[in-house]
Amino acid sequence: MPFPIRTDTAESASLFADLNLWTLTPMLPRIKICCISSIEEAQLAIRAGAAALGLVSEMPSGPGVISEAQIAEIVATVPPPIGTFLLTSRTSASDIIGQHTVCRTNTLQLCDEPDPGTYAALRTALPGVSLVQVLHINGEASIEEARRVAPHVDALLLDSGKPLAAVKTLGGTGQIHDWRISAKIVELSLAPVFLAGGLTAANVGEAIRVVRPFGIDLCSDVRTNGALDVVKLRHFMDSVAATE
Repeated sequence: MPFPIRTDTAESASLFADLNLWTLTPMLPRIKICCISSIEEAQLAIRAGAAALGLVSEMPSGPGVISEAQIAEIVATVPPPIGTFLLTSRTSASDIIGQHTVCRTNTLQLCDEPDPGTYAALRTALPGVSLVQVLHINGEASIEEARRVAPHVDALLLDSGKPLAAVKTLGGTGQIHDWRISAKIVELSLAPVFLAGGLTAANVGEAIRVVRPFGIDLCSDVRTNGALDVVKLRHFMDSVAATE
């Protein structure tokens, strides 16, 4: 039985606007470039064809963290068709709303499990802001977790973190998880699903064929010494475009 999908969202980020077309006619996945650290990186990613940008706020570990002020500065330069994702490790609605008040992204990427009632509170306080919940794939139990979460959000993002570790890793691991589980979630979910975790120009074609995600999310493979690399970025985009 497919997961249910939200139907009561007043307005969603334009990244999800053609969802009905995507479900009827599968297309190549949208590309989200994460760990954007400057206006220059944002513009480079957009010119290369990125549909969304990931902007990382304070995390317990992992790459790409920038200040909320920097995030707001970058977001102000991004044209409306592009998704701007605030990656947050906060779990309470009040803390997340406080971050969004500064950052003003069109999407919230919740990297940890939120406190009870958070989804509803965010919907009330931030109408029109899309919610994307990260699920860290650690076995078959993730399928049931996806079933539970999907009705409350606009999209799922499947990653390879360890949210129960002593020092949490909530993304940016560069590690692949079990794509068979991700494929099962995509098969069952009517909500769009992003795939993250260890994706490279060498393996993205296989990832797309196995999982068939709505979107691809990556950071490290398109960087050199931490900086977005135009050659690597174009190589990755070409690999996606060449996927049958």
